[in-house]
Amino acid sequence: MTPHLGRARTNSRTHHARTGIRTGFRSRTHTTKTPGRGPTGTPPDGASPEQPGRSRWAALAVVALGTLMLILDGSIVTVAMPALQSDLGFTPAGLSWVVNAYLIPFGALLLLAGRLGDLIGRKTMFLAGTAVFTAASVLAGVAASPGVLIAARFLQGVGSAMASAVGLGILVTLFPEPRERAKAIAVFAFTGAAGASLGQVLGGVLTDLLDWRWIFTINLPIGLAVLAFAVPLLPRDRGLGLRAGADITGAALVTLGLTLAIYTVVKAEHYGWTAAHTLALGAVALALLAAFAVRQARAAQPLIAPRILRSRALVGANVVQMLMVAALFSFQFLVALYLQKVLGYGALDTGLAMLPAAVVIGATALGLSARLIGRFGERAVLLTGLVLLVGVLGLLTRIPAQGANYAVDLLPVMLLAAGFGLALPALTSLGMQGVSDEDAGLASGLFNTTQQLGGAIGVAVLSTLAASRTETGLSRGDSPAQALTSGYQLAFTVGTGLLLAAFAATLLLLRGGGAGRNTSGGVRPPAVH
Repeated sequence: MTPHLGRARTNSRTHHARTGIRTGFRSRTHTTKTPGRGPTGTPPDGASPEQPGRSRWAALAVVALGTLMLILDGSIVTVAMPALQSDLGFTPAGLSWVVNAYLIPFGALLLLAGRLGDLIGRKTMFLAGTAVFTAASVLAGVAASPGVLIAARFLQGVGSAMASAVGLGILVTLFPEPRERAKAIAVFAFTGAAGASLGQVLGGVLTDLLDWRWIFTINLPIGLAVLAFAVPLLPRDRGLGLRAGADITGAALVTLGLTLAIYTVVKAEHYGWTAAHTLALGAVALALLAAFAVRQARAAQPLIAPRILRSRALVGANVVQMLMVAALFSFQFLVALYLQKVLGYGALDTGLAMLPAAVVIGATALGLSARLIGRFGERAVLLTGLVLLVGVLGLLTRIPAQGANYAVDLLPVMLLAAGFGLALPALTSLGMQGVSDEDAGLASGLFNTTQQLGGAIGVAVLSTLAASRTETGLSRGDSPAQALTSGYQLAFTVGTGLLLAAFAATLLLLRGGGAGRNTSGGVRPPAVH
């Protein structure tokens, strides 16, 4: 795969695009060869022609809209769960599969879908995934039984993995110049940073004012619009061809391993972390993933080329993301539960209460993050965002069980959530630096996979801790509100610890990543060999 550059207007811009030097700093001449391009920066055979500037930004808008649709669906369901249970007759245990049936295929297929996007074309994978997701959304909207809805959610997870896995890969090849890429990543990161909070708001509005089925059927016009604009606007790419990395055995091992790993994590709350069921399935999942690693080291055409894991920035960014996303589950979901179960908010009120967080996250990601990254570098902006997020969960460890005042106890938390709008764009940029164009889809899939694994682990661990503390409180005679609040406070405390670990990992693993300035004042991204 090759980047699709806009028409270079000056020799300086062409130089920056070829060397990867950050715009805004003085730089000396480099003779760096961009992977996937010739020595002079010309695309190799089979690449699509360079896209004009307006076309590239329009393509970004299409990818961002499609990604926002997928991310909204991940959180929009949570607010509607009570309505789903009463209308379709879900049992308490069966209701969890409305989430799990989506989460398992989504997390398990991201890595494979990302690599297939590199091989068969990222545009093809994005279009196919969006079509599958849209059709599955219609099926979910007309579901008349729990079984049909769970099947539809499974298909939604498959389609979402196909489209999500290549979105970031499309972006980094469209915008190879650092300053433009920072702006594009800010737009893309907004969909992830604010999308979850917007999903809770939209879920509350649709469920209370219309019907829970609208949370699924609303995807139909959006999905059709994305497909209609994606066909002419997204760059043409033929891919590397299946022979360049069609490791069927490796694909089977990693998909089965991730499926089993995610299933084990999401069911650990039910069986217990030390139960034989959990330990046995976890051991099998680890064995499958270990076999995959061995296979990749020996295969002539591996699914994951070992070179991609030699980027310190990429590995470090994925580690930090897993810790951060696991911690922020406690904000995204447990705050909503606190509002509903302790403070007695309805679905609509809960969504509106979370709205300030979505607004400040979106404003920070879109309006501020790119400029700060351009001036101070990704690492500094990431650390600042993590500090703000530690403040979010730190304040939540003190929420009261009775007499809570939204303006005093919760509004400051919502405003500090702006830290996510700083952290995610910086982390996304770090996670894709030094990755060659032919590996962009794989790196995108890997980044999304660690995000989903972090979310699954956060859901399982923090929910288990909160439930255990709540049961202890009820057994000693605490009121339901006191017991629930005590459980949530414990989860927020552990989440704070995870964020501190993410801060430490950033200091240790990303010391030279992304924002490291060379002696000449330029910024040289890490290379992948």
